[in-house]
Amino acid sequence: MAISEPKATNPDEYLPPVEDEVGLTRERDWSPEEERKAKRKLDLIIMPLLTLGFFCLQLDRGNISNAITDNFMEDVGINQDQFNVGQQMLSLGIVLFEIPSNMILYRVGPGKWLTLQLFLFGTVSTFQAFQNSYGSFIASRFLLGVTESGFIPGGLWTLSTWYTRRETAKRVMFFYFGNQFGQASSKLLAYGILHMRGVGGKAGWFWLFTLMGAFTVASGIVLGFFLPDSFRNPHSTFLPKVKVFSDREIHILHTRVLLDDPMKGKKKKKIGLAAFKKAFTHWRMWVHVIITLCNNGPQRAFDTYAPSIVRSFGFGALRSNAMAAVGLFLQIPTSWAFSWVSDHFNRRGETVMAGFSMHLLAYIFNRIFTEIENKGVRYFGVVWTQTFGTFSHPLNITWMSLTCEDSEERALAMAMVIMGANIAGIYGAQIFRSDDKPRYRRGFSINIGVLTLGLTLAIIRYADDWIRRRRNRNRLEVTPVGDDSENGNGNEVSEAKVSPSPEIAGGDYKRPL
Repeated sequence: MAISEPKATNPDEYLPPVEDEVGLTRERDWSPEEERKAKRKLDLIIMPLLTLGFFCLQLDRGNISNAITDNFMEDVGINQDQFNVGQQMLSLGIVLFEIPSNMILYRVGPGKWLTLQLFLFGTVSTFQAFQNSYGSFIASRFLLGVTESGFIPGGLWTLSTWYTRRETAKRVMFFYFGNQFGQASSKLLAYGILHMRGVGGKAGWFWLFTLMGAFTVASGIVLGFFLPDSFRNPHSTFLPKVKVFSDREIHILHTRVLLDDPMKGKKKKKIGLAAFKKAFTHWRMWVHVIITLCNNGPQRAFDTYAPSIVRSFGFGALRSNAMAAVGLFLQIPTSWAFSWVSDHFNRRGETVMAGFSMHLLAYIFNRIFTEIENKGVRYFGVVWTQTFGTFSHPLNITWMSLTCEDSEERALAMAMVIMGANIAGIYGAQIFRSDDKPRYRRGFSINIGVLTLGLTLAIIRYADDWIRRRRNRNRLEVTPVGDDSENGNGNEVSEAKVSPSPEIAGGDYKRPL
């Protein structure tokens, strides 16, 4: 028989932790200046390190799209359809090990686990340089997926533990800058590295995998020395006796998070079956997962073949890699602007819907431009797609995380949505096929249909939020009290005016009733 958590009589009260939970203090005893200094130090340590890790992950995951402009398929002996299968194996490896990886992180801490992951997928990425057959290609892509699994949700979960809810959206978007900057930079780096074809008798893509993989391993060393594990263990993996933060800073940083969301003080030592049931039966979580499926499948497909699509316009092979980076660099300030609006004005659903609309418009442009011979016009479609193709995903993650009740559910929710992103990679890998190239009319049409579904779900989810916020505000505005027997006036009705909490008023709420 399932044991449910006891409920407080007053919904604003939080019960003390049960036996297997960690009790934490909630008392403000610092000045605003102390808090600013502590948060500034946190930003300068946590954000660059997590973003560096995501940057490395994207370099190692995405450099294959640059390699195919350097005769990678011909050198290894595979065709485009076999290449697509390899991309599916990458996503499959991530999906299969996403939740187990997050459970390990939850148990041992992000400092140790994220550091180890950089070493692992950096090593696999380096050894991709020695592929020489279809079998080795499939095996290396699957292993890369296995070793990368859990890093993104682990990073997101880490951010949610160190920052308050109103600070999370901007930090999540900054974290995703590592992804965006990695996508853009990999293409510019590839433009230079692929010119090494012939050095040491090796192909350019050999040096691409070797150099980028070695950089990831070196970055793992950086995380090992500087990334703190948690509030309870504020030490890095390689320097377990050196405190990254002082006791006073840890007290301030930890308590401010609990004052924002006391449920974070009920972090359990392990994730139990009840948490799985709660997360996997929450229908709003599944809506966000499907939104991710719809956004990321087209985006993954397009990102893989963007340099090849640009090359098909008539540009040179290596120049196409550099040109395919333009929209990705433009995406960085664009996504920052959307994140600022989401965070500053608390417009979670609106920014997701706006981003989705721009992404959908991109494939409408591309489908129309396939019939136009002007390569400048067709290249505009590529730039627009890359500018608006990715950032709806981190905005959707932030929106989803605000519905979680506790750290267990949040950890599982992060794993669920990133699993959705990688399941999207499985079907997205087959959208652009050899019998549809070079214009990919069918592929662009499929993307239009998929994104239309995702935008529809985002609108439904936004309407659900709006209805629930309005209902909760109405409940709290006026509360009639029928019988005032103590005052001897049974006919008198008093009004208790209650200001709705910021969470209910602005949409950042725990799971609604």
